[in-house]
Formats: sequence, C-alpha cells, structure tokens
Amino acid sequence: MESINISTLQNWKNKKNKFAAITAYDFSFAKLFSNQGIPIILVGDSLGMTFQGHDSTIPVTVQNIEYHTKAVRKGAPNVFLISDLPFMSYCQINQALKNTSKIIQSGANMIKIEGGKNLIHIIRELSSHSILVCGHIGLTPQHIDYLSGYKIQGRNEKDANKIIEEALLLEDAGIKMLVLECIPAKLSKIITEKLSIPVIGIGAGNYTDGQILVMQDLLGITEGKKLKFTKNFLSQNGSIQNAIKTYIYEVKKGIFPNEKNSF
Repeated sequence: MESINISTLQNWKNKKNKFAAITAYDFSFAKLFSNQGIPIILVGDSLGMTFQGHDSTIPVTVQNIEYHTKAVRKGAPNVFLISDLPFMSYCQINQALKNTSKIIQSGANMIKIEGGKNLIHIIRELSSHSILVCGHIGLTPQHIDYLSGYKIQGRNEKDANKIIEEALLLEDAGIKMLVLECIPAKLSKIITEKLSIPVIGIGAGNYTDGQILVMQDLLGITEGKKLKFTKNFLSQNGSIQNAIKTYIYEVKKGIFPNEKNSF
C-alpha cells in the first residue's frame, strides 16, 4: 500500500470517497490490517479497556500510547496513524506540546484530543507547530463521569446546535480531521457537509466521510452487551482477513453502518 497522508484523506473527502479506519495496538494486527488495505489506524486510549482491562479510558498514560504507537508503526509503516492524547495530558499548552512531541516521535502522523471550545487555544498552538490535530466531539469517553455514562449526545435542538458550533470552532482553530461519536445520523450529516475537513464517525450514521470501529468490536470478541453501532464482521467471513476486507467494502459502498447501526 502506498503511504497515506492528510492530503490523501482530504482528496477522498473532496471526491466523496468513503474510507474505513480501525483501532490497533500491536505489531501483528497492525500489519494484518495494513495488508488488507486499511488506510487509517488509531492507537486509541480504548486500549485501557480492550488491552488493559479497565472499565474506562481514564487510566491510560502517555507512556502507554507511546509504546503502542511504536509497535503499530512497525507493523503498518504506510498507514495514516493517529494516536490519542490520554486523559489530562493536554490541559496546558506546554504539557500538550511535550506529550504530543513524544507521540509524534513514536510514529504517529496525527494526534487526537477530546473536547470543544476549551481546546481552541491548545489546537491553535499545536497547529502553529505543524502538528496535525484530530478533534473528537459528541460522546467523549475521557469525560465519561461528567457525561454520567455512555449516552447518545445531541438529541435535542440545544445540544445539537452546540455540537455543530463546536465542530465549526474546532475547524477554524486548525484541526485537520474530526471524529463524531454517538450522535444522531442527521446531526452528523449536517456537520460533515458544513466542514471542509474529513469527518469520521463511530455510532454517527453513514453520512460521514469515514467510519472507525474498535477492532475487538469489529471481530466480535468484546465481552458484554453488543453496542448498537458495531457489527461482527468476523462471524460471516471465516477469517480476520476477509472480515477486514468486507468492512472496508461495506464502508466504501455506504452499506455499513445501516439504520440498525445508527441513532
């Protein structure tokens, strides 16, 4: 696979070519996903739950993200690699710069941070240093206690307008990509159309430019209640390789997510 960069993704947005992304945390899965044609991998702080066994993403450290970013980059040298800045690791500008530099030096092309208006000054500073930033609004797992659990965001007009406003503010501040998590599909459609940058959804319907799933959800190996917006691609495809190929195909064709997987 040829190296994917931010210009590639922006070109796909402009041409309305949908694309698939997935989380990964180690060399072996990163290599497998890359070999099947996955263009974007996220080293998410979801590793706190899927890899470390915590009940939230809060305990994940910058050192954890560095470690997993290095492993994933070795397995997938040509993918566009995004890594999360963990909880409370980007509250101050100097702190954000220091932690971002560690993660970028570990192999990430872009860092992702969760939040809205409160991050404008951080995003502007990171962008001024030529650091690619991905925003993340809607359901933000790092704020799960403040949100009182994993709930759909933006269901009423006031909350929806706030999310739209924050998306526009984040783009103006300099983000080059945005993740929308667990919001109504119609709301994600409005935001995707208003923004000029690529928008990736998870639990946000199929109007976004791209989709992302946690690898354990895609492979059907997550314990507990199945999340509405996920799909087990492994059960009907016989191998992980075929599951990934099917996932990529269904995202590109707009088959996944369907109405059953949307809010």
